[in-house]
Amino acid sequence: MMKITKLFVLFLVLSGIQVGFSQAVYEDERYVPETDPAVLEKLDEWQDLKFGLLMHWGAYSQWGIVESWSLCPEEYGWCERKKGSNPENYFAYKQEYEDLQKTFNPVKFNPEKWAKAAKNAGMKYVVFTTKHHDGFSMFDSKYTDYKISGTNSPFASNPRSNVAKEVFEAFRNEDMWAGAYFSKPDWHSEYYWDPYFPPKDRNVNYDPKAYPEKWNKFVDFTHNQILELLTDYGDIDILWLDGGWVAKTPKSEITSWYDRQAKSDETGYVKHRIIDQDIKMDELVEKAREKQPGLIVVDRAVHGKNQNYLTPENRVPEKPLPYPWESCIISGGGWSWSPNAKYMSGREAVHMLVDIVAKGGNLLLNVAPNAQGEWDQGAYDLLEEIGAWMDVNSEAIYGTKPIAPYKFDNICLTSKEDGSIYLIYLVDENQTEIPTTIEVPFALKNKAKAKVLGENVRCQIEKGNGSFKVTIPNKIASKLGESAAFVVKIK
Repeated sequence: MMKITKLFVLFLVLSGIQVGFSQAVYEDERYVPETDPAVLEKLDEWQDLKFGLLMHWGAYSQWGIVESWSLCPEEYGWCERKKGSNPENYFAYKQEYEDLQKTFNPVKFNPEKWAKAAKNAGMKYVVFTTKHHDGFSMFDSKYTDYKISGTNSPFASNPRSNVAKEVFEAFRNEDMWAGAYFSKPDWHSEYYWDPYFPPKDRNVNYDPKAYPEKWNKFVDFTHNQILELLTDYGDIDILWLDGGWVAKTPKSEITSWYDRQAKSDETGYVKHRIIDQDIKMDELVEKAREKQPGLIVVDRAVHGKNQNYLTPENRVPEKPLPYPWESCIISGGGWSWSPNAKYMSGREAVHMLVDIVAKGGNLLLNVAPNAQGEWDQGAYDLLEEIGAWMDVNSEAIYGTKPIAPYKFDNICLTSKEDGSIYLIYLVDENQTEIPTTIEVPFALKNKAKAKVLGENVRCQIEKGNGSFKVTIPNKIASKLGESAAFVVKIK
């Protein structure tokens, strides 16, 4: 009962607050709580981890392009074909793209180095792309030869060719959770993009109702690959499914979607469609949890019970959300490796982590390896900066829960069940001095002591009418002003 209660603490706290942020309206009321006690317990533990690593990696890294999307014949900027010898010819381009498997040879692949850097940064779990939309498997799947260990791959003879297995083992050896990213659409599979028909958009290129045998073969293929990952790759804590358009979709939702498109475009032209693509997710999740009891499943962007937590993409919600959530954020460049990527500063990353945690969420920070199997030095530098801050202040991050007013001015708040409250002061880049007195807009009910984490000094507390003040000793004020953020713990 305690575990279930903790999951809904934020909901109870926010019950009187109207969540009105514009960018994530779809997230506000579209969460179906889990009922499996083992999953609830696991989800509760995950919410205490706060900080994880996401990695997009595949044969596309050789071109430094945006993952699989240039294969998609949609008229969006992220689908633009910029590489290859003949990008004007879609079918020639697709062949050249898929031939990247023949030159993908990441001989500098060293997942232990990544895992150590992630652990030192304070990350507690990894989500690795076992397969993106292009269908190229980064694991030794029995169900396809379009894979890093396939007959056309020069890396197949490498003793570490089963890349996903090597990644998961390296991170588990550093006491981190393992999460498998898996794309539900597969643009290489003949059962999803039938070669008889040209691809039309991101969706299946035939009517699943008209070709049920073919569609069922795709469903079986998808289930088999996922169950393979959950059987032969050790403990998997999170199944992180992408491609939310591959889902069972009722007729009413399809009709309303097209109605909205017609109203927004005078010509009636739509860049992509919506199709009922029943992947039998309920059945898959049941089979998955037979393999991995308590498995957290994230069927991204699909409203229903199989989306155990929600994933705002490349942004931070403006307000706390009343359910488990995780912002997945690019650290530098794009989701996949790109040349000359500029990484966020350590200060920016710390501020973002603190902001997310204060609102009750987790941060999943993306780092992309290059074609040789290495991270950019900028990624290592960033994680080192975050780690240096976490070495002193992680107490205010891990195992915390939100407390109103969550954030005011440039101060975020977190709390723990023992009654500890953490004031996290975000120091601006150009800030020359910090205030010696911080006024906090809520009342303390009991006597309290305050100290700055990492400093062996006490701070004075003065209670007021509906607020209290904390005084920072002058002798440490200038030192604190040099950090990305500092934490005052109130006990």
